[in-house]
Amino acid sequence: MKLLLIHADYMEYEVKKKTKLAEPFDGKGERVEEVLVAFTSVEKGDDEEVARKAAAEIREVARKVGTERIMIYPYAHLSSNLADADTAVRLLKILEAELSDFEVHRSPFGWYKAFKISCKGHPLSELSREIGGEAEAEITKALKDEEEKVVSYWYILTPEKQLIEVEKFDFTGHEKLRKFVNYEIAKRRAVDVVPPHVEYMRRLEIADYEPASDSGHIRYYPKGRLIKTLLEQYITKKCVEYGAMEVETPIMYDRNHPTLRRYLERFPARQYIIRGDKREFFLRFAACFGQFLMLSSSTITYRNLPLKIYELTRYSFRKEQRGELVGLRRLRAFTMPDMHTIAKDMEQAKQEFFSQYRLSVEVLKEIGIDPADYEVAIRVTRDFYEENKDFVHSLVDVLQKPILIEMWDHRFFYFVLKFEFNFVDALDKASALSTVQIDVENAERYNITYVDADGKEKYPYILHCSVSGAVERVMYALLEKAKFMLDEGKLPMLPVWLSPTQVRVIPVSERYMEEAVKIAEKIEREGIRVDVDDRNETLGKRIRDAQTEWIPYIAVLGEKEVQSGKLTVTIRAESTQKEQKRAELTVEELVERVKGECEGKPFMPLPVPKLLSTRPSFR
Repeated sequence: MKLLLIHADYMEYEVKKKTKLAEPFDGKGERVEEVLVAFTSVEKGDDEEVARKAAAEIREVARKVGTERIMIYPYAHLSSNLADADTAVRLLKILEAELSDFEVHRSPFGWYKAFKISCKGHPLSELSREIGGEAEAEITKALKDEEEKVVSYWYILTPEKQLIEVEKFDFTGHEKLRKFVNYEIAKRRAVDVVPPHVEYMRRLEIADYEPASDSGHIRYYPKGRLIKTLLEQYITKKCVEYGAMEVETPIMYDRNHPTLRRYLERFPARQYIIRGDKREFFLRFAACFGQFLMLSSSTITYRNLPLKIYELTRYSFRKEQRGELVGLRRLRAFTMPDMHTIAKDMEQAKQEFFSQYRLSVEVLKEIGIDPADYEVAIRVTRDFYEENKDFVHSLVDVLQKPILIEMWDHRFFYFVLKFEFNFVDALDKASALSTVQIDVENAERYNITYVDADGKEKYPYILHCSVSGAVERVMYALLEKAKFMLDEGKLPMLPVWLSPTQVRVIPVSERYMEEAVKIAEKIEREGIRVDVDDRNETLGKRIRDAQTEWIPYIAVLGEKEVQSGKLTVTIRAESTQKEQKRAELTVEELVERVKGECEGKPFMPLPVPKLLSTRPSFR
């Protein structure tokens, strides 16, 4: 039941026309002075207990504002989940009776009415209340009780396929795994200090916080937009090549949709709620809703399976806690590559799970995140593990490194098996990247079926897959990895295919500017992002600035280079903090080298003006 409570100097209404649901009423209307008006919507699932709770809320407000008169005014526009007319009238009468210690007026149900109201305008004169039923309270309590019963048992699965309790495992040589295990078991998600990637994303003019938006919403500068777009294009390409059909679904859904509501009750604090004309909507926090609704209305047979659909959600929304929001690591609006696979049976589901596990390793490696950069977690129910022990153990063969296993005695979530690749950053915080889950619940919930060879409809298994995790989190991992490179004495950098400027040409003086521009144009025609530092600065400063921007290839052009036909090129990937690696390369050799590092990756042109003197600063 939803209530809108208005403390008014007066409220008057006049009945105009009755609907087919109208209750009997002989008068023309009435006017009541000094009154608390309770605009009321009776919803599906409301009962006598809800009416009594609503009466208690109205009574409390009436006493606070000091009124002796209450008007109950049926008002359907507060909800899109209305109860039937008989139930509504019955509960409105109960509400009226419960408030008999006041002077109560109730306008008739089911009539079109004109009304005038004069709101008093003090702090308590406009209030709203939402009263849940006993059944809803029981569901919420049951979910909380069930969640409290979930006990995690932690193990390490070794490359030799031994399952060892974490307390008994020797972490020597596996320091990142130790940090990951400690993070998982402690479950402390808040961030106390600014992580390195936040400094990098600002200094490199990639992204920054948007103060005019909600917390956890980021703005991207031209360089950051390029990096993000290239990642989006590459990840999408890999999923489509894998066999997924790309789709697009809405970003908002009816909060009271019968299929979605129970799931939403599990995570009420994480929703962004917006109000439409007559309904409340929530902003999606995954593509599951739209894709599942699409699949439920599709005709699928066993010949179509495994069936894969994919969407790059720009954006998904999750109202994370403020203390957990930091940089690109954890956001309230994020871009999630979401692929769902329909599998006819558990054997097919396991085959797809293993294939997508390997695909995720490949995707991250090609992006620039190696297996040594992340730790693997497997989350599994005990019964699934016991029935599929050899399969679970086979996952360790792919990377040949110890894996964290979290096991539960019974299933609370919708999946029985899940893997995550978790990046452990400079603050010892872990963040999930790639993940795949075997879902045994949602096919039935969303009525997703397929017709088997025997002609019967059956519920499939569903795999949820994000081959990379959120795109923003991939960017965070790449920037945090750069900090580790710095700690190891290397020079921090992004992969060449993601570097906003791949080659910078620096003429030693104005005399060589025209030739520098010609060389840059030649390199550009080969599909390489190149710029020219034409600023009136010393050569040393321009080289230092290029190094500060993490430019992979810095090509200097002077008299010697013009005479030899070769550029003096500083190669960042082969340089250290103590020594710069320089090579003399022809333009053709430089182009061949850069293109070789970017082979198979998407390309976009330079996102900013070619001449540095014409660029704005976003810092």
